[in-house]
Amino acid sequence: MLEIATHASLTEKCSNKYSCQAPADNSISIGISGISESTTHTQVMNDSQISTSMFLVHFLCPKLVQTEFFILLLEMDQLGDKPTSNTFDILFRRLIAAGLTRQAIQAFDDMERFTKRETDREDFVDLLDTLCKYGYAKVATEVFNGRKFKFEPDTQMYTVMIYGWCKLNRPEVAEKFFREMVDRGFEPNVVTYNVLLNGIFRRTVLHPGTHFEGIIQKAENLLDEMQKRGIEPDVTSYSIVLHVYNRAHKPDLSLDKLSLMKEKGIFPTVATYTSVIKCLCSCGRLEDAEEILNEMVANGVSPSPTTFNCFFKEFQGRKHADDALKLYKKMGDLSCTPSLSTYNILVGTFSRLNKMDIVQEIWNDMKESGAGPDSDSYALLIHGLYEKRRWEESCEFVLEMIENGFLPQNITLEKLYKGLTQADMLTTWRRLEKKLEAFSPKPL
Repeated sequence: MLEIATHASLTEKCSNKYSCQAPADNSISIGISGISESTTHTQVMNDSQISTSMFLVHFLCPKLVQTEFFILLLEMDQLGDKPTSNTFDILFRRLIAAGLTRQAIQAFDDMERFTKRETDREDFVDLLDTLCKYGYAKVATEVFNGRKFKFEPDTQMYTVMIYGWCKLNRPEVAEKFFREMVDRGFEPNVVTYNVLLNGIFRRTVLHPGTHFEGIIQKAENLLDEMQKRGIEPDVTSYSIVLHVYNRAHKPDLSLDKLSLMKEKGIFPTVATYTSVIKCLCSCGRLEDAEEILNEMVANGVSPSPTTFNCFFKEFQGRKHADDALKLYKKMGDLSCTPSLSTYNILVGTFSRLNKMDIVQEIWNDMKESGAGPDSDSYALLIHGLYEKRRWEESCEFVLEMIENGFLPQNITLEKLYKGLTQADMLTTWRRLEKKLEAFSPKPL
């Protein structure tokens, strides 16, 4: 048992026994506007609010056993440092993050003894919300069912439960909570519908045929239901549905929905535009996609590297080198810094097209930007070089790859060995082999 005598002794024990390092950010974001919550200890407490005991509750949890927590809380109370809802909020999050859900529930049940006030609906929602965010929807459901007669449910509480089951990819359970909410007379809001839409459709596997069309119809039905209730879908609602159309390869429906958004005065975001562009590109409608890109820029929405990657992936299959180079330069004009994925797609594309001068230009840009290279970048470049029988350069980049901490795959070395052998360049391979051995980790 940890001996608790004074704040000073506890701080010393924390320092010596646990070597208290600041934990990794414990932020959790739902990602749906209106229900999004990101909480860290610095957001819960400002500097003037952090007492030694609050510090210990945050940093020692879950290293202390449950009994020791309550000893610490009792000591706080005796010294006039009364635990607050914030204290327990930290306690809930740290315990649940460690998988100690039962201990968190026990702490909630004992909360009144320490805070000297009756726990309210807000405290209850915080507990449910934390359980759901960490993937314990089943536990949250047990808690909800066992205590909903004390804490009267409302739309917010049901929305939290719906989110929890959607997070576990169990939309059928989420829908049961939704119907129960409606049956009990609680009106869903746009956040509730967005959570449900996201849960039902984001991970749905779309198959051609009846099921394929049925999923699309279900999305439309939910939008219609929202409007019948007097709830106007927002940009998040439409973005989720556009994502469904994108995965279903329905470019006309995507364009129609985008037009409807604009008619209603809803301004598309970069994610909205990117979903439409991705759908158009994957369906081969590159001119239409470029029109949307131009509209996007004209409306002041800056394309992301992901937006441009939709084009580059399509150009890769079609061997449209000139179009890819033109769009790459357009990224620079729009001050859109390519991602590592962008660079890798372009290195692979131009390597296959034997445009090694362009590959070198893109490679230099990638290194200057600090985005890369990574092991995939090197593999793409090396494969491109030895496909063009540029053996010496291939070997140089293999060595550079290893010097930068990336080990080449066996298939890369096997192909290089085979090529050098066929080219009667075994001496070059032996020189490379010696250098490889020099960089190889020594056995312990």
